[in-house]
Amino acid sequence: MIWRHLRGGNMASTRSPGEQAADEWAVRNVIVRLAQYADGLGSCEQYAELFTEDAEWLMPNAPRHGRADILEGSLARRAEGTVGPGSNSRHVVASTAVEFSSDDEAVADSYWVYYVETNVAPRVTLVGHYRDTLQRTEDGWKMARREITFG
Repeated sequence: MIWRHLRGGNMASTRSPGEQAADEWAVRNVIVRLAQYADGLGSCEQYAELFTEDAEWLMPNAPRHGRADILEGSLARRAEGTVGPGSNSRHVVASTAVEFSSDDEAVADSYWVYYVETNVAPRVTLVGHYRDTLQRTEDGWKMARREITFG
């Protein structure tokens, strides 16, 4: 099977079509789990474990570098009550496209919508785009870089 290379051209994969499909599914699950864990279906520690040790989480005016710093940011957002259990907020991720730059690295582009007051009258307060770079590790696919843009 030939994969489209991110920089144009084609890349021959050493992985079988079934393995390639499983890789894409695993990448998509990391993206979805990040949203679910941010909203309280998992702990801040589970959220942080989805990142590589040296990951970058790049939100305008609030960048985080490294898994420990990303965990600290997750804990701070929960303490503020903007996300997590009881916040009545939801991250909805859609229109995800995944491309592989190698057998061990993927780049995904997704649109996201952030809802608040989901328990009474849900309303959208933010929308944007995620540009995610994921790497295959000994523990499976992990987020190495997340670039967050608004609008």
